[in-house]
Amino acid sequence: MDNLSIAGLFGTLVIVALAAIGVVGFVDGTLIAASGEYVTATIGVLVVAVVVVGALIALGAGSKRWRANPYW
Repeated sequence: MDNLSIAGLFGTLVIVALAAIGVVGFVDGTLIAASGEYVTATIGVLVVAVVVVGALIALGAGSKRWRANPYW
């Protein structure tokens, strides 16, 4: 294994670990320990955010020029 693949693997593991810590913290702090008054609002905001991000991804993936810009 070269250094780049080891660094990529390490970076991926760090991102997965941080995401897992965030999910555990969210579930513990918002869904389990909450009194109930903010849980429905939090879930509603998350649903709206997922729908908006999904719509943006669908619009970008459906575009025929999405790889035509200089970024790629």
